[in-house]
Amino acid sequence: MKKLLLYMVRRVLLYIVILFLAITAFFFVVHLGPGDPVLKFLSDMQSKYGYNPGTTEQGLTAFKVQFGLDKPLGIRYVLFIQQLFLHGNFGPSMTRYPTNAQDVILQALPWTLGLLVAAVLISWILGMALGTVLGWRRGSRFEGVTTPVFLVLSQVPVYLMAILLATVFVYVIAVFPSGYAYTAGIAKAFTLPFIGSVLYHAILPAFSMIIVYIAGWSLSQRAMVINLLGEDYMKLAEAKGLPGRTIINRYVLRNTLLPQSTALALSLGGVINGFYLIEWIFRYPGVGLLFVGSITQFDYNVILGIAVISMVVVLLANLIIEFLYPLIDPRIRRG
Repeated sequence: MKKLLLYMVRRVLLYIVILFLAITAFFFVVHLGPGDPVLKFLSDMQSKYGYNPGTTEQGLTAFKVQFGLDKPLGIRYVLFIQQLFLHGNFGPSMTRYPTNAQDVILQALPWTLGLLVAAVLISWILGMALGTVLGWRRGSRFEGVTTPVFLVLSQVPVYLMAILLATVFVYVIAVFPSGYAYTAGIAKAFTLPFIGSVLYHAILPAFSMIIVYIAGWSLSQRAMVINLLGEDYMKLAEAKGLPGRTIINRYVLRNTLLPQSTALALSLGGVINGFYLIEWIFRYPGVGLLFVGSITQFDYNVILGIAVISMVVVLLANLIIEFLYPLIDPRIRRG
């Protein structure tokens, strides 16, 4: 028990250090990039509302002081780390001032989490099931037809699949909406019309990921199952006359669950990054669309806030998987 507790503490400390280094690197990358958020903010105010902040120098100075951009970069970094770790605050949004960046992100986060979690879980579960069938029935007609199709689909970028689905089902056939999360005019409440509209608008963004990732998970699961079929304990199970369903449940799925769970956690980062482009393509009001818009408007605090949340999600998923290893595989628990 003491060794297990020490292991968990070490892993937590390691992930905290990794998170701190990642945040530090991303902070300097964002702030050292080209573009001036104050000039962008002033030009937007003047073009949209005819707002005149006075002379250019006075306006620049006033807004830089307001956003804390008048301080040296090192001091800005220290202040950001201080307010992030001590107060859980990303600072004000530069395009939605004086609203805090975390409030802006929290408005978009539920849409992304709902769609992302559903798409990832559906693709992983179906991919595991299809891959097990393909590996178990290797050499069959079904496997011979399905595997080449999955090989092609697995190499298609998710954003390209999103563009393809949008072109066909939005602009050619026109059976799905072009964007947003629900139909305009429907009251935002927990009612059947609203839920149905949300699901209807989420079909194409979700399927853009599900189609691609089902193919990838199926191929990796198929390869693992084929490798397992050559093991001695699998041959013994077949020689004992155990039913195929029993062999799959007791031996195949249990031995592939650990590496596939690890791959699921490790792929979350790539899934999240690809999902940003999908939301932008379908104008889905989630974190991805907010992130792309914040980059074009140089909204540093919102960009950093979304990046930090993405880092925490990926690292936390990996940490949870590491803690679940002993429950999934008894050999690790004994070790």
